[in-house]
Amino acid sequence: MTEETPGFEEKPDVPSGATPDDAESKAAPQEGAAPAGDGAADAGLVAQLDQVRTALGERTADLQRLQAEYQNYRRRVERDRITVKEIAIANLLTELLPVLDDIGRAREHGELVGGFKSVGESLETVAAKMGLQQFGKEGEPFDPTIHEALMHSYAPDVTETTCVAILQPGYRIGERTIRPARVAVAEPQPGAQTVKADEAAEAGDDKESGGPDEG
Repeated sequence: MTEETPGFEEKPDVPSGATPDDAESKAAPQEGAAPAGDGAADAGLVAQLDQVRTALGERTADLQRLQAEYQNYRRRVERDRITVKEIAIANLLTELLPVLDDIGRAREHGELVGGFKSVGESLETVAAKMGLQQFGKEGEPFDPTIHEALMHSYAPDVTETTCVAILQPGYRIGERTIRPARVAVAEPQPGAQTVKADEAAEAGDDKESGGPDEG
């Protein structure tokens, strides 16, 4: 067993020619000295932050674009759904038009009575609730977009082509015509307008001249 010499303390190895103060200065780091790589680390963090911001902006733009596309898709689907529904209703009501015509003819001849009257009126009510509208009246001007002329004649008491008889009423759903009104039309009598124009001109001349000569 080795005996330790009292009062002897171990000291760090000191190179030849160096003083103990030099050894202590090397052993302890200098106070207040900043690490050499702090500037580079800050620049790297700034670059990473810019990349994150750029990526976030791109993802936000992608999300906004997807949201806009989804909203357009929803509107398109809703519009198509409404169109399909309108077409289905129009097809159904078109098939019912001959029945409605029979009900109308029975009403005109006084045959819409009893249970048949109740059924007919219920069917007309249901059709009206589904948006079916009847149109076509005697005396209204002829419109080729909603009228179909089946008969033609001349009349001295009309000033334009006029519907003088409704042979079959027309039907529409909203702005969509599913059957034009089938009508008989009358046009002004040929030459009637010329005669009326001449009469009007003569009447005007009489007023200007003070009327026919007296005596």
